[in-house]
Amino acid sequence: MRLNLFLLACTLILLVNNGFSQTAFRAGDLTISIDAKGQISKLSRQGTDVNYLYKDTSAALLTVVKSARKYVPTKAVYNKAKKILSLSYDEASISADIKIEEKKGYLALELIKAEPAVDIDAVIWGPLPLNINDTVAEVIGVVRNKQFAIGMTVLNIKTLGGYYRTPEGMEEGRGEAGITTSWGATVQAYSINRSKPRFVDAWNNSFRNMPVPIVKGETVKGSKIAIWGASPSAALDRIEAIVLAEKLPYPTINKQWLRKSPVFGRSYLISSFNENQVDSMIAYTKRAGLISLYHEGPFKTWGHYEISPEYFPGGNDAVKQAVQKAKSAGLYFGVHTLTNFINTDDRYVSPVPDPRLAKTGSSLLVQAISDTNTAIVVKSPEYFANETSNWLHTVMIGQELIRYQSVSTSEPYTLLNCQRGAFGTKASLHAAGDSVGKLLDHPYMVFFPNLELQNEICNNLVRFFNTTGVNHWDFDGHEGGLATGEGDYGVEMFSKQVTERVDHEYLVGTSNSHTYYWNVGSYYNWGEPWYGGFKESMEGYRISNQAFFDRNYMPRMLGWYLLSEYTSMADMEWMLARAAGYGAGFAMVARPDALRSNPIAGELLDAIREWEEARNSKSFSQEQQERMKDPKNEFHLEKTAGGWTLSQYAFSPAHTYEKFIRQPGEPTYSKFSIGQPTGKQPVKFRLRALGEQGTVRNIKMLIDNSLEILIPAELNAGETLIADGSRSVIILDKTGKRKSSHIFPKDMPALDKGLHNVTIDAKFDGSQVPVLETQFRFDGVKEEVVRKR
Repeated sequence: MRLNLFLLACTLILLVNNGFSQTAFRAGDLTISIDAKGQISKLSRQGTDVNYLYKDTSAALLTVVKSARKYVPTKAVYNKAKKILSLSYDEASISADIKIEEKKGYLALELIKAEPAVDIDAVIWGPLPLNINDTVAEVIGVVRNKQFAIGMTVLNIKTLGGYYRTPEGMEEGRGEAGITTSWGATVQAYSINRSKPRFVDAWNNSFRNMPVPIVKGETVKGSKIAIWGASPSAALDRIEAIVLAEKLPYPTINKQWLRKSPVFGRSYLISSFNENQVDSMIAYTKRAGLISLYHEGPFKTWGHYEISPEYFPGGNDAVKQAVQKAKSAGLYFGVHTLTNFINTDDRYVSPVPDPRLAKTGSSLLVQAISDTNTAIVVKSPEYFANETSNWLHTVMIGQELIRYQSVSTSEPYTLLNCQRGAFGTKASLHAAGDSVGKLLDHPYMVFFPNLELQNEICNNLVRFFNTTGVNHWDFDGHEGGLATGEGDYGVEMFSKQVTERVDHEYLVGTSNSHTYYWNVGSYYNWGEPWYGGFKESMEGYRISNQAFFDRNYMPRMLGWYLLSEYTSMADMEWMLARAAGYGAGFAMVARPDALRSNPIAGELLDAIREWEEARNSKSFSQEQQERMKDPKNEFHLEKTAGGWTLSQYAFSPAHTYEKFIRQPGEPTYSKFSIGQPTGKQPVKFRLRALGEQGTVRNIKMLIDNSLEILIPAELNAGETLIADGSRSVIILDKTGKRKSSHIFPKDMPALDKGLHNVTIDAKFDGSQVPVLETQFRFDGVKEEVVRKR
């Protein structure tokens, strides 16, 4: 009897120590329970019975991938003394050990063993199914409602936040570390076994069956995440504590974490200038109250990233002097990079191509060729016949680059109409059996590096940054890291290897969102300014980004805008009001020629300064900001001794005037009334020719049967005329770009407050004529904005 009791006691001790039933762990304010099969059985807030785990789906802590099939654990044993959870995957004949540590504010989980390593393609943390989804941060894997936030944070570069879908390991969207579902949300991460040779469909399936060489020692062992729970208001503080404890990148500005710095989300000026224009460009940037002067393209080529003598004949020394001048003025000095893109005239390509240029695949020469053969027979056409992603049609044989026009569709497979010695390389003899590698290229007409050469390009940039002190740049084309065949790992690795080697504080942006990059990035900026005016240039896209930034604890940014020689104050204040409404920064592209030729350039820069100062000091009220978010509302800001006055423009209803047939001699005009709601002011209006064809001309406006305005221009269909109260009138084309300007022969008449009658008349030309729309704009009542700091 005593023996039986002793054995029972021993069994109970083993059950408790090895967690055969269920083991609970504390993850900050969250309790995680794991059952005997390695499934998460409960996710509850400390001190409550609320379970945030969605129960109607599998919730494996760690899933393994073998031969493209996913396996969940069948058994879990926890050794409390060693803090190791051992998982068995019986069907796959795989075992894994996870070191689990309860740390201050979070639970750290590290995969310390996964065997046999050769059988494992990848491991997936989770997905953890949650029954809440009020706010889902897709980039950083945080899900929250009004009461609680739950996060899965990746703790090293080999662990990718997101959902493992393909052997490449790439996310098509902005992020999948958090995913919204119909019933809630999931958070997940994964690691790929890169120590095995793989074939992947790279870069969103652009390059099929691309061979990817091994990354020595880069197995799934060491994959590491943190799981945590906190109140929503404490979530960012919790992430900061994890970042510090786990020694993740922690960029600072004046020794303060960037995400809590006043610099977070500040606007900057982009331009193209030479070393003789640095002083004037610094003065422009200071006048606009922007944080950085950023050169849009100072490099001779991408790849080696040597400075262009066109802009800086003095080389790196001249750049260094520019950086020091900017610093003395309280500014950052930035440059634009194209990440790992390599120009065809860079030394990695010409005159001797680097063997580490990325290749989509290769075949063999069937027969020897001389240095003049223009038809080259290859064993397989597989990588050469890709016409959907093949812009430069270039192969590498030895040290020669060869461009081909097409590939025969039947044997013998032949590269036809070849240009030998392409891109300045030397045409040479090549033997049968030599490798013919298809270079990976891009619509920008560039090549790319493999992972080894990419690291060298990182060093080129770091050397430049550390030599010159440049402290602001963008990883434009960050997606170029996909050319390595390593998916998002290649993208993340580039930013990691650059930022960790820079020896001074910096600002860095990108247009791509990735989980590890979140730690190093200062901002994300989308929105191109090139095809239209401020209002027409991707307005909806820019505004929709703001909620995305909020979800992911990123600074709000509106993107790039182009200050041209034609930019008006109305356009500029329209954009600045949106920035103030959303509390968002922007990049203002303002080149020296435009700044010199725009007659109101100084006033535009002054407006930027005042709006930005009011925005950054948080002087606008919440109610004012809400009105500013509406793109239909327009505003004007004026500086005062104690702050500013803000006035919202009022608009009359839009009146449309169509061509119609009258009896001979009968007037063709149209009459309507407008109400002027404020004090006496010059007439301001907008005319739009709505339609696809035809012209409106001889436009005549009569106000109160006494004030006549003759429009000194004609409008083609789709064009807009703007009169801003001065003698100047501008015409915008269909895209919103300024087409022309005209001057009224006399000042605009002024209208008093009250009701006014308007008569509009015009001539219409064309088989299908446009409709003329007229709308008046009035200055609004001034609202006081008190400077807060």
